[in-house]
Amino acid sequence: MSPALSAAVVVCAASAEREALLRACVHSLLAGTRTPDEILVVIDRNPALEASVASWLPPSARLMRSGSGGISASRNAGLRAASSDVVAFVDDDAVAEPDWLLRVLEQFRDADEVLGVGGAVVPHWDTNRRWLPDELLWVVGCTYLGHRDSAGPIRNPIGCNMAFRRRELTALGGFSTEFGKRGSTLNTCDETELGLRLERRYGSARIRCVPGARVRHHIPAARIGWKKLVLRCLSEGLSKGRLRRAYGRSALTTEHTYALSLITRRVPRLLLRGILRRDRQSALSAAAIVLSLGVTSASYIGGRLRAGRDGSRGQTTR
Repeated sequence: MSPALSAAVVVCAASAEREALLRACVHSLLAGTRTPDEILVVIDRNPALEASVASWLPPSARLMRSGSGGISASRNAGLRAASSDVVAFVDDDAVAEPDWLLRVLEQFRDADEVLGVGGAVVPHWDTNRRWLPDELLWVVGCTYLGHRDSAGPIRNPIGCNMAFRRRELTALGGFSTEFGKRGSTLNTCDETELGLRLERRYGSARIRCVPGARVRHHIPAARIGWKKLVLRCLSEGLSKGRLRRAYGRSALTTEHTYALSLITRRVPRLLLRGILRRDRQSALSAAAIVLSLGVTSASYIGGRLRAGRDGSRGQTTR
């Protein structure tokens, strides 16, 4: 029988507006069937939030500050501070289900070749999601229709719910600070870049999807809107363009398959439903998918051209 694995959970926070959600996140980790051996809360350049969190954070959790800005730098700070066998990452606006960590650790315990795990991210809506279809749930950081929904290998996990073996993640250099959210900049895809770098170093099928390891991601009304959709697709396209330049065409096979299925299957079905049933929401959902594909594709081309000028190769800066 494999020895028991220790686990650290890193939670990164930057906004005082989400402090109540952060508190609920930490509480869910402590209330789980398998509690973490380490909880590391990393605050990104917000002294007021840091002071407030210090007033209520349980003694079993450690409060840290990120040395530089952005989600990738914060995750790397937590990774450096952790000493456990496995390091998991959960967003500050998500709560873990009671058996979440138990299910995550089972994957590492039962298969030495598994280096990373990605669980399901279920939306917890603060309002009616209106026209936003399941296929576009990636826009709000959740598991979308088209993502793998059964156990098996995936290229990369969703950042709100992921875990890695600490030794291998550290050897890779952690997350690239050239990618990932950083203030208002249009940077994303840090998890995708890490997955591609891990595959290049250790081979394919080293990250697994674990649908039963679930977190619930809070989605406020402010995140649902046409402007938000366009901005998110802009950042996605720009970042994927840079990844294409750095890792080659085959790196984005998942995205190509997903886009093709939307164009050939899902959009026609939604449009047909909208016409035959006079379903306005279905028609708007189809329009949202078409808009997302158009904006993402255009910015993808821009990202490739920009990467060529900047000489970007997805290198890690910690």
